[in-house]
Amino acid sequence: MKILNKYKVVIAMLVVLFATSCEDFLKEESISNQLADSYYATEGGFEDLVKACYPLLRDITDQPAGRRLAMIGTDVFGGGTGYNEALTEPGDPLNVYSEAFDAADVDVEMLWDLLYREIGRANTVIDRAEVVEMDESLKATRVGEAKFLRAYCLFIAVQQWGGIPMPLEETTGADKEVERVASATVYSQILTDLTEAETVLPATASNYGRATKGAAQFLLARVYLTRGWNYDNSLGGSAGDFDKAVEYADKVIAAYPLVNGYKNLFPLHSENPLTETFPSQDAKNSEVVFAVQYSDDVLTYMGDVSNSSALEGNSRHSIFGGGAEDIPGTLGRTSDYNRHLGKFHTNPAMYRLFDPVNDSRYDHNFVEALYALQDVPDFIIDDATKIDISKGDTVVYFRAWNDPADLVDKGIDVGGTKMYAVINQDETGLVDNSPFHDNHKTPMMWKFWEPGIPYGDAFGTFDFAVFRSAEAYLIAAEAIVKGASAGSVGGAEDYYNAVLDRAVGAGTNPMQAAVPEDVSSFETVSYRATSSNINVDMILDERARELMGEGMRWYDLKRTGKLIERTNRMNPWTGAKGKLAEKHYLRPIPLHELDRSSSDIQQNNGY
Repeated sequence: MKILNKYKVVIAMLVVLFATSCEDFLKEESISNQLADSYYATEGGFEDLVKACYPLLRDITDQPAGRRLAMIGTDVFGGGTGYNEALTEPGDPLNVYSEAFDAADVDVEMLWDLLYREIGRANTVIDRAEVVEMDESLKATRVGEAKFLRAYCLFIAVQQWGGIPMPLEETTGADKEVERVASATVYSQILTDLTEAETVLPATASNYGRATKGAAQFLLARVYLTRGWNYDNSLGGSAGDFDKAVEYADKVIAAYPLVNGYKNLFPLHSENPLTETFPSQDAKNSEVVFAVQYSDDVLTYMGDVSNSSALEGNSRHSIFGGGAEDIPGTLGRTSDYNRHLGKFHTNPAMYRLFDPVNDSRYDHNFVEALYALQDVPDFIIDDATKIDISKGDTVVYFRAWNDPADLVDKGIDVGGTKMYAVINQDETGLVDNSPFHDNHKTPMMWKFWEPGIPYGDAFGTFDFAVFRSAEAYLIAAEAIVKGASAGSVGGAEDYYNAVLDRAVGAGTNPMQAAVPEDVSSFETVSYRATSSNINVDMILDERARELMGEGMRWYDLKRTGKLIERTNRMNPWTGAKGKLAEKHYLRPIPLHELDRSSSDIQQNNGY
């Protein structure tokens, strides 16, 4: 006991000596013990609260839910399992609008949850700002960012579901009472938020990626355009909204000039991996108004979905149709062509909206040739024919839709003379497999492909442009077609041709298929606009060429009332099923929202 007591005394003395000697340089402050109320009331805590609103944008724009509900089942993209199946097969429920697309759909549930999580964060910023002591001008800017983000999410939600819950205050406890607010009221709130944000947001953000005055102006243009169409007489829109759309589009156009060259908006790459130079990439440019940022720092890859399947980075390089892993001479799972999962397949009609020779967007968006990356001696064509394939040889060549190959100019696998597969556009995705290409015979859509990133689904680091000024030109063109006065650029045809000229060159007369959905027809028509030929369908065609894969096609078709007509006509899987109906202009209210609410929420008609 005496020995133990001596040890206790010695230990106590050491503790006192250590604490005294460390007093000058060791001062601990337990941040974990701070409560949210006290932390967010500080300037640093409030800044962190605002920053926490931005990571969710990665999930809203790049998680499968946000992408699928924006692009699949439209005139531009089919999707998922339905692409290379016979038209009699079930196909992706969202692409064919089958009964399986219902209130329990996982994409519908996920997008709903993501949007309301973001709205909740924005509300917290707005409500707590009053008690924060910091520079008033800076605080107003941060509140403006939150109002912009709230408006952005409400705008997505009201387009998807119509009348929606519209919480405008911080959620501080459990509340199972849910009320759907009329679409017109939601639109009024969106415009109020954006107008207030525009007055306080700076022209240039203190940190790239934050919302700016231009971002608010761009979204105002898009919202006014949408409300002007006044879907189902439910949005409170009027003809004056189209004039407001032009007004705000002109502000964006003046502040964000188009870049020279369409391809300079996206990752630069060589079509032949063997000649790839791995150029340095910079997503920042004069045309991008607002972008979701990604990083090459693995510590900041993750978005904000707390599950093991959350995406690490930008995944747009890997989600579109076509692929090269199955062609002769590939090196297995390497980043030379990277992974292409085929979750979004370009509809056959979409290729035919381009002039393959004169429109630079065709060349950038689609792979026209695939190359062997290693030697393949004695490649078997059939029992009687073998060929030697050398590294660098063409293995598959996709002919332009307006320049089909005759049999003599096709591959020896089908009786031609070429030592590689030659695929005509009318065979894309719809014919038996070739020995050269044992998968979906479709040109790879690689608009967003990034050279040099690791092989996989979500390792892209290039920022995703949510708003860019090329769309502002097309917003103005559409608004003028709908009756708005001419703007600073001129008439609707002038706005339209400003975007077209960047792609084809001023004065060039590009030709598209006159009947895009008929792959056997080679009749052509110009897609240069004049004051006498420009109309909504022409603008929708140009939006498809300029903005394909950028996450807004379903919204375009819903806004203009063209969802059923254009999708049935240009998406062969949707058209063959004949299930697309008026009810699909709105999505079903998620089942989990109906189940957890104590109030009686009315489901959208037909679901």
